[in-house]
Amino acid sequence: MSRHHGHDHGHIEPPELIEIDTGVFAYIQPDGSWWINNCGILAGTGESVLVDTCSTERRTRLLLDTVNRVAPGPIRAVVNTHHHGDHTHGNWLTRPAAVIGHTRCRDSILAAGLPHFEGVFSPVEWGDIELEPPMVTFDERIDVHVGDIRAELHYIGTPAHTTNDVVVWIPDRRVLYTGDLVFNGGTPFMVMGSVTGSLTALDRLSEFDAEVIVPGHGPVCDLSVIDRLRRYDRFVLDIAQQAIADDVSALEAARDTDLGEFAELTDAERIVGNLHRAMFELTGAEPGAAIDVVSAIRDMVAYNGGQPLTCLA
Repeated sequence: MSRHHGHDHGHIEPPELIEIDTGVFAYIQPDGSWWINNCGILAGTGESVLVDTCSTERRTRLLLDTVNRVAPGPIRAVVNTHHHGDHTHGNWLTRPAAVIGHTRCRDSILAAGLPHFEGVFSPVEWGDIELEPPMVTFDERIDVHVGDIRAELHYIGTPAHTTNDVVVWIPDRRVLYTGDLVFNGGTPFMVMGSVTGSLTALDRLSEFDAEVIVPGHGPVCDLSVIDRLRRYDRFVLDIAQQAIADDVSALEAARDTDLGEFAELTDAERIVGNLHRAMFELTGAEPGAAIDVVSAIRDMVAYNGGQPLTCLA
């Protein structure tokens, strides 16, 4: 049987601003669990570019207060690493900044609409949210400049966390903002992307030869985090293959799984959604193909004892 007992979040610390290099910042929001993401700030003289915004109005306004302290002046642009609301809900508060993202990021934000997660997560005070999808879109690569910082925006090349994952690479500083291709200390989540594609994306991340990784969730890290992410993805694929052979559901397979080294990660219930995706692909679906996300999330709640998933955003 599963050894899932839930993660003790304990006291949530306030956001931390880390200056990685001159003008290159990581905005880290503990504890990195559901809807508590990281952002980036690239600061020039009297201007800035952001990497993602936050899930709620309150959290995004805190981010913007921080931006104003380190880079007073206009926010020229916001880069969205993917379409999920914890990285995009605050876009509208940066107007008139240009929002930049993958073509499918724009489409997915418009398709998802405003938050509608009643009964899925513990109550969240979203605040005022207006949809602000990317106005500048690209398919493979585009560069953004702020002061003497050149940031390369790369589509990762495959469905992975989502179908529209973008990384921000600053070659002169060897800093890589990965979005949710990297969860550091949290369970990866691939139900809207691809488990096999995630493995391919991790190989691509390694090719950047970054000294510093700013993950989508969790503390700043380096490339050593990739090995555990690879092990987790292969773990999911092995369980999915066995579940198909045994003709059991993703939920049943998850309940019978000992998470082992991955039990310490936050949001363990994501194993169920990941198994939904892996089993879907192993039985013939293309990576990134539309899946019954509602059923996957319903099973995640069931795995969590029928209780809403813990969200402290």
